[in-house]
Amino acid sequence: MTDAIVPSRRRFLRSASAGAVAVAAPAIVRSAGESNKIRLAMIGPGGMGSNHLRTLCQRKDVEFLWIIDADLDRAAAGAKVVNELTGQSPKTAQDMRRAIEDPSVEACFMATPDHWHAPGAILAADAGKHVYVEKPCSHNLREGRLMIEAAKRNGVRIQVGTQSRSTAHVREIIEKIRSGIIGEVLVAKAWNSQKRADQGHQPETDPPSNLDYDLWLGPVPAVPYRKTYHPAHWRWFYHFGSGDFGNDGVHDIDIARWGLGVETHPSRITAMGDKLFFEDDQEWPDTLYCGFEYAAASGGKKRQLVYEQRIWSPYVQEGHENGCAWYGTEGMIVGGKAKGWQIFGPKNQLIESLPAKGVDLAAHHENFLSGIRGGGGELHAGIEINFLSSSLCHLGNIAFRTGRALSFDPAKETFHGDEEATGLLRRTYREHWATPQGV
Repeated sequence: MTDAIVPSRRRFLRSASAGAVAVAAPAIVRSAGESNKIRLAMIGPGGMGSNHLRTLCQRKDVEFLWIIDADLDRAAAGAKVVNELTGQSPKTAQDMRRAIEDPSVEACFMATPDHWHAPGAILAADAGKHVYVEKPCSHNLREGRLMIEAAKRNGVRIQVGTQSRSTAHVREIIEKIRSGIIGEVLVAKAWNSQKRADQGHQPETDPPSNLDYDLWLGPVPAVPYRKTYHPAHWRWFYHFGSGDFGNDGVHDIDIARWGLGVETHPSRITAMGDKLFFEDDQEWPDTLYCGFEYAAASGGKKRQLVYEQRIWSPYVQEGHENGCAWYGTEGMIVGGKAKGWQIFGPKNQLIESLPAKGVDLAAHHENFLSGIRGGGGELHAGIEINFLSSSLCHLGNIAFRTGRALSFDPAKETFHGDEEATGLLRRTYREHWATPQGV
């Protein structure tokens, strides 16, 4: 597949800036007699992408035109799911540009490995597509900022897959916090305690024939293929993922930050972590503790956010494998998105319990699709919102990798006096058609 199959990035940008209409009216507009179905492409139909497909196929207002995956077998499997559930026959391809160049595609769902999230989403936005991208929104902090800029300049909307933001019981507990039920919240904590699998040791080898490994790598520097990378375990390596903090922990740190009420970056970050249990190839720590301090707003107090991770232990805190706690001046709340929430008063008395039944993926889809169809309404996990939460994963990981406390400038999005840490806010790319501008 040559680069000529898709309009150049320069042409995308020129057309996006040619008229204010696209920016002012990002909603999908239908001509008389045209189908009301939103035309979609799924990029990355395996793993979480499969969950998206099966949930979206329950809707009557969407149509899949493309299923894209660098792995031909996965693309074919995704198309088969769509056909069996809806009767639709989407096209398949390994190169995402096939869908991005198609003017009929109105929105892209992107469930690729992390290293493709920002490059793919920016390409789609520059082509005028709305985007639903999996969490974390980016592989590094700088990419997240570029995604915000891409959405703004093209007048499109980007939703991130932290579906707890659209889940009724999570939204209810946040409303309880906002009502002052536990007073002023100064500290929040999120944790991720579960037993993951050992990744073993895999030698360098040739990729399987069904996988276009060069497309799978995308704009990141090429490294030899290992079976550990594909299809699922890329997330445990610096080059492609952000560890379990960006995999599962991002959901809970997002909820915790939401309840804490901070809408900026932290000013100080500390971390301690290691591989205490696993003796395999994975690079990210299996044990991690991060602390984030937020500077006091005008007339307010400092706030702190804590993250704990142990992915080798079945121990669950307060009865929750993954969970959150908020500590207020008049009480505390503890719980999780799977089992619910308990609210305690100033004398440690139980005030209220709120049940939970997991997370509502369909509600998150509805929030995105109604937002792009009508052009209005808040995206519950819009790119500007999720950028701050995904960035916590990146900032905490940087503190772990440098091994020292870091001072961060939230406005300039850079570290004070630390070149090594600042260098980890972005990455090196190879020359490639998907390398984002401004990196």
